[in-house]
Formats: sequence, structure tokens, C-alpha cells
Amino acid sequence: MDTTTDTTARTDHTIWPGLTATDPIALRAWLVGLGFAEGILVEGDGGIVQHSEMLWPEGGRVMISSARPEDPHFTTPVGGAMLYVVTDAPDAVHARAEAAGATFTRPMEDSDYGSRGFSILDPEGNSWSFGTYAG
Repeated sequence: MDTTTDTTARTDHTIWPGLTATDPIALRAWLVGLGFAEGILVEGDGGIVQHSEMLWPEGGRVMISSARPEDPHFTTPVGGAMLYVVTDAPDAVHARAEAAGATFTRPMEDSDYGSRGFSILDPEGNSWSFGTYAG
């Protein structure tokens, strides 16, 4: 049975992944170094980041908040995410990742399916892949 979806007339809305961080302010700063822009930041008592957004200039965003074990609805394991970010300029992002001291888990490479990209870990342990493959 073919379960492939016909995407010829599809209009995508955006998915906003959410990350939990032990130091969400530092993670936001690190993401700025990769090329993200700072979006909303909602801080609570005691330095807790209740909600924040980082905007990818080519489209999309990621939400980042403080780890709050007492609120399992909005808390995920720190460092347990894998994200893929589409970019038309993977070499420029790669250079910014190198300058930020990122740990590379996959070097810049051209794939057999036509994408150019690489993968890194952020300071919280999340895996980020950046590439030209856009579906």
C-alpha cells in the first residue's frame, strides 16, 4: 500500500518545536551566533524562562523554555531533540557554527539526494542538522 501524500497542491503551515534547556538564555545566545533572530522572551520568577521563540530568517521558529519538572506538559528531556533546519546557505551557517565552537556530528557533505548540509550539537546536547533539502 502506497502511503505517500501528494504534495503538489499542499500549503504547509509551520511546526514549532519546543526545547527545554537548563540555561535557555545561553542557548538563545548560541542560536543567535548561528543566524537565528531573537523572538519573544517571557521570563517568570527566579530567572525561569516560561516561553521564548527563536526565529530562523528563512522561515520557521523554535520555542525554548526552562526545564520545569513540576510542569510535565511543557518540559521535555534536556538535550533530547533532533531538529532539521532548511537553509539556502549551509556553508555560511557552517562557518558560524565553527566560530561558535559547535561540536560537529556530521561534516559538511553533499548527499546523493541533492542536499548539502551538516549536523552539530548545541550546548544542551540537542542535535541540529542544517541543509538545503526542503522536501
